[in-house]
Amino acid sequence: MTAEILLITTGIYLLCGLVFAIPFVLVGAGKIDPHAKHGSWGFRLLIIPGTMFLWPLLARRWLNGVHEPPEEGNSHRCAARISCRSRREEALICEAENRKHKKEMDQSLLTSAPTSNRKGFPV
Repeated sequence: MTAEILLITTGIYLLCGLVFAIPFVLVGAGKIDPHAKHGSWGFRLLIIPGTMFLWPLLARRWLNGVHEPPEEGNSHRCAARISCRSRREEALICEAENRKHKKEMDQSLLTSAPTSNRKGFPV
């Protein structure tokens, strides 16, 4: 009994997804993603199964008039948005730190360099 209800519910969900997928693949995909607007027929056939499973999310995006894919929100992107430095400023700071580190390394190599070889001859 429970398995029958689960299968019937899943069948209805996928049938609704198929009914939604046809107009979405023809029109909606190009409206919510500019890259999909010029997609081939092969691409459109490939996205039908995913559209059938994700139809509530895609329907909401299509009905709300979203025209761009959502931006990923991870900690790195958040830090980049908060940072007040531009990429050019970051590059200049990085270059200065690298030069400073290289100068320190050169100084340490000069002070620790041997003054004679094994046989006592000057280097």
